[in-house]
Amino acid sequence: MTVRTAMSPEVFDLLFDDARLSRLRALSPSTRLAIDDGDLSDTEILVTSWGAPRLDAELLDRMPRLRAVVHAAGSVQQLVSDELWERGITVTSAADANAVPVAEYTFATIILAFKRAFVHMRSPSTVLEWRDLVGSTRYGSVGRAVGIVGFSRIGRRVVRMLGQLDGIRILVADPFVSPQAVADAGAELLPLDEMLDQVDVLSLHAPALPETRHMIGAAELAALHDGATVINTARGWILDHDALLAECAAGRLDAVLDVTEPDPLPTDSPLRTLPNVALTPHIAGSMGNEARRLADSALDDVEALLRGGVPSQVITRLDMELSA
Repeated sequence: MTVRTAMSPEVFDLLFDDARLSRLRALSPSTRLAIDDGDLSDTEILVTSWGAPRLDAELLDRMPRLRAVVHAAGSVQQLVSDELWERGITVTSAADANAVPVAEYTFATIILAFKRAFVHMRSPSTVLEWRDLVGSTRYGSVGRAVGIVGFSRIGRRVVRMLGQLDGIRILVADPFVSPQAVADAGAELLPLDEMLDQVDVLSLHAPALPETRHMIGAAELAALHDGATVINTARGWILDHDALLAECAAGRLDAVLDVTEPDPLPTDSPLRTLPNVALTPHIAGSMGNEARRLADSALDDVEALLRGGVPSQVITRLDMELSA
């Protein structure tokens, strides 16, 4: 069975070190390492990642034997097409593997947010000692509440990690999950509008869908109490940046943004100048050697397909209506 890869050369080198390339060749000795302008008619499994072309009708016509697309990255939103679904081609994703570093980043950021660490990192010239801050109600985790918007792969992992902390409440807002599922994870399910005024940290994990556009806007941010922190590691799409700017410029809210709209923010964006807004360049997801997890996940799915089994992370057309 012929396996081909479709991703940028830089991404291929990042994902497939010698050991993983050897495993790929052992699974499929006929593996071809790139899509090019040549004959693709023997392609049966296509391993994709960042830099892959959109699988539209024209490209799919060149791969009439294609039976599966194994995506060695997270979202397949920019990869799939109506034609792909209509041809009944199996699609898998390494989204679970990519969720690991995002959840770890978010968990670490929440802990640092309790100490307003990012604010002090942004203002190193401010002369303050712990004695100046020890009595402030904006510091500390005991008795605090964290709100998770979106009980996604990442949101669920963050909830589990937060369960290690003493003295905090974990609240979840997601209209598509059951209270029992959230309770089993150690959290409490609430409607978003009921959750907002109870949380000290609001962490966003919702997908970028038409109905989630600016779901955290002026009204939602105004509902947060003074001193709350907004963390976004999901998509800039879901957060109204103008409304956030107004709240942060007033000093009422802090924010840590790993994703923005646009991404990256323009160099003259006022958000870049605020000491209580920390920006990181979309680094929460798989970076450096973390990307090898994506290759491992993809290779597991390729092996399952070659052996006639069912891959562990199949994505359906219905899934695309609920996740990014």
